[in-house]
Amino acid sequence: MPFRIATFLMASAVVAGLAQWFFGWHFVGWGAWIGAVLWLALDAWRAGRLLGVLRQGGAGLPARGAGVWGELAERIRKLLREREQQTRQAEDRLQEFLAAIQASPNGVVLLDEQGRIEWCNQTAAAQFGIDAERDVLQHLANLVRDPGFVAYLASWNYSRDVVIDATHARGQSGHALRLSVQVHPYAGNRRMLLTRDITALEQAEAMRRDFVANVSHEIRTPLTVLAGFVETLQNLPLDAEERARYLALMAQQSHRMETLVNDLLTLSRLEGSAAPTLMQWTRVRALMAQCEDEGRGLSSRLAPQAGHRLSFTVEGDLEIAGVPTELQSAMSNLLSNAVRYTPGGGEVAVSWRLLPDGRAEYAVRDSGPGIAKEHLPRLTERFYRVDRSRSRETGGTGLGLAIVKHIAQRHGAELRIESTVGKGSRFAILFPVTRLRPARPAAGVPAVSA
Repeated sequence: MPFRIATFLMASAVVAGLAQWFFGWHFVGWGAWIGAVLWLALDAWRAGRLLGVLRQGGAGLPARGAGVWGELAERIRKLLREREQQTRQAEDRLQEFLAAIQASPNGVVLLDEQGRIEWCNQTAAAQFGIDAERDVLQHLANLVRDPGFVAYLASWNYSRDVVIDATHARGQSGHALRLSVQVHPYAGNRRMLLTRDITALEQAEAMRRDFVANVSHEIRTPLTVLAGFVETLQNLPLDAEERARYLALMAQQSHRMETLVNDLLTLSRLEGSAAPTLMQWTRVRALMAQCEDEGRGLSSRLAPQAGHRLSFTVEGDLEIAGVPTELQSAMSNLLSNAVRYTPGGGEVAVSWRLLPDGRAEYAVRDSGPGIAKEHLPRLTERFYRVDRSRSRETGGTGLGLAIVKHIAQRHGAELRIESTVGKGSRFAILFPVTRLRPARPAAGVPAVSA
């Protein structure tokens, strides 16, 4: 302010002096007045120029000059720079936030007061079958026609979620996804809708229920038989021969339950342990020799008179990396299944061969009754049996192929099943190249039991 007064007085004095110089003392007052008017006009012009620049957004502010308007322009320029920097930072944070929501596996939809879409991420767009850009400001209830969802959205009671089928999204099985949808009001009547894919959870829960039911059923049967035999032994006078026969049947049922428990423990261990390393190598010929001993022994017990025509073929002399007991269990399981389900006198051929792509295949082919095509995709499910009565007669638990599948997956291998009704079946495990190497002369790894 003192500077402005000084410049005002200086301008008046200068013009008054010029008036006195050219026109005499009588015009000094007029000169002072004209100087003041000129100073005020110049000052108003500078103020108007600054105001015009500000009205246009502040771009092109004049460089810092003398006087209050120059100082004011510089201060405004500084404030504008700070505001632009803050705006850029806010936009960057917003973009990072939106990118994080886009990367979320859960769907997010923002709705305005009327239930129209303001924004949604790609996950929600895929689940609901909407376009994240085209369907902005569209009513979500008009795009997602599930009655339960529409009623839930209109109820304004969001204390719980609602589960719907995402008809526009498919899982790996090809079936519609199951979505859990929860709405959260915010900023007055705006709403944020969150979706979560619970397909795997529902499938796991269904599998858990089936598993518990199957285990209960499998154990209840031998327990019922044992209880009946115990009651018979307690209440009836039996001779030595009958008592021995009942005790043998009881031992058979007890062995069946023990086998079932062992298979369940094996599955639990396989699912909860890390994949085998490449540090432990086992000679394939040793594994095949163990399989042959077990196969011939099982055949002599199941078909003591007719027997089975067993053949074993091994190509090359290789070693395989993995857990020996697991590998032996998988190979023996396939062989024992073939022997159990092939009638006496039938053929069971076991082979190990190298494939052109460097992989190796362990295969078991039988001449049994074969399996219908509709059963093949479910053979590796726990407790799934094509013929339950036949499986119980042969002592199977319904877990063998599930164990084989888990062992194969843990070793990076692939289980293949081929079967034709009336012509037999072929089960094969394809091992990757990374788990194979030529046998070392000094290795001499002995066979291991399953």
